[in-house]
Order: sequence, then structure tokens, then C-alpha cells
Amino acid sequence: MLARMSEAAPLDPEDRKIITLARSARARNGVPEGAAVRDETGRTYVAGTVALDSLQLSALRTAVAMAVASGATSLEAAAVVTDAEHADDADRAAVRDLGGPDTPVLVAGPDGTLRSTVPAGGTPA
Repeated sequence: MLARMSEAAPLDPEDRKIITLARSARARNGVPEGAAVRDETGRTYVAGTVALDSLQLSALRTAVAMAVASGATSLEAAAVVTDAEHADDADRAAVRDLGGPDTPVLVAGPDGTLRSTVPAGGTPA
């Protein structure tokens, strides 16, 4: 179930932070997507799209991989800044694998405006 955020429901400062970090990664690296995840201790992991001849990873899957490689055992939230309307199934699956089906995935446009929030186990509308 896709939940749209409204101006009546202000964004949590920690969620705003991961959107800002994701947006910065996208802009700094000139990649199609930027992402950030927050683990169970509050640490954040930031990544951009990886596009090598031998390795293709979305920004969100890269951020999840960085969290796992750093010892994270769960996720509190994930954010992706993209031109797409929602996070794709493989991205949400990676978040779900580490954080569980209720982990929120925030999707923001290139300007940082939150478009939607969906649980990692949910289905975008």
C-alpha cells in the first residue's frame, strides 16, 4: 500500500536527513540515483548508482550492501532520490532482507521533495 506524504504530516528530522544525504550523493557523483539507509543504531550509509561494465547496482541496493558490510543487523529507514515514481521491487527486497517488511522506503524527487513512503514489504500503487 502506497502512502503519500502531505504537508499536514511533517517529515521526521532523521528521515529528512537521509533524504538530504541521498540527494547530496546523487548530485556530487552525477549519478541517476542517490540513496541512504539508517541502521538500528542510527548510523547512516550513503551511496550512488554503481554502473560498471561488470557490476550494476542501484543506489539503494548499494547503500544496503554498505550497511551489511559494516555490520548493521537491521534498518530503521531507507531513502532514495530518483526520477522514478517509486523504488523498484529489487530495491525494496534488499531493504526488506535487512530491515524487515515494515521498514519505510522514502522516495524523493531530485529536488528532495518526498513523493511517497512505502513499507519495504508493500506494493507501490
